[in-house]
Amino acid sequence: MDKDPVTGQCLCGAVKFRISGEFESFFLCHCARCRKDSGSAHSANLFSSTAEITWVSGEENTKVFQLSGSRHVKSFCSNCGSALPVSQPEIGLLMVPAGALDSPIDMKPNAHICCSSRANWDNDLGSIEKIDGLPG
Repeated sequence: MDKDPVTGQCLCGAVKFRISGEFESFFLCHCARCRKDSGSAHSANLFSSTAEITWVSGEENTKVFQLSGSRHVKSFCSNCGSALPVSQPEIGLLMVPAGALDSPIDMKPNAHICCSSRANWDNDLGSIEKIDGLPG
């Protein structure tokens, strides 16, 4: 029995997508490029060589940036800047930012990668205070 597709969208809702198929890996990447892309400690991306993306709406609002001289690619909404999936069928790869998904997934990250590039403030984060809402 096939799994139901997972769905996602950008923050403003201009771009919506559906992914059919299985993800093979889920990595939290700490390289400097992914930190720049995400504005955070790491990116959180799911990867598949077989899953397929269907752009439900707003595909014309997607922009793709490829860093010159590298394989580093980012797709994003031209309205709100949210990270979006990158489909590279020529190399058999679909990369999906986990935060762009609306559907729950039954997969946990496989690994933190590029840890030698980790930000100096990204250590022992589990020990800091946890607040359920905004600080007040």
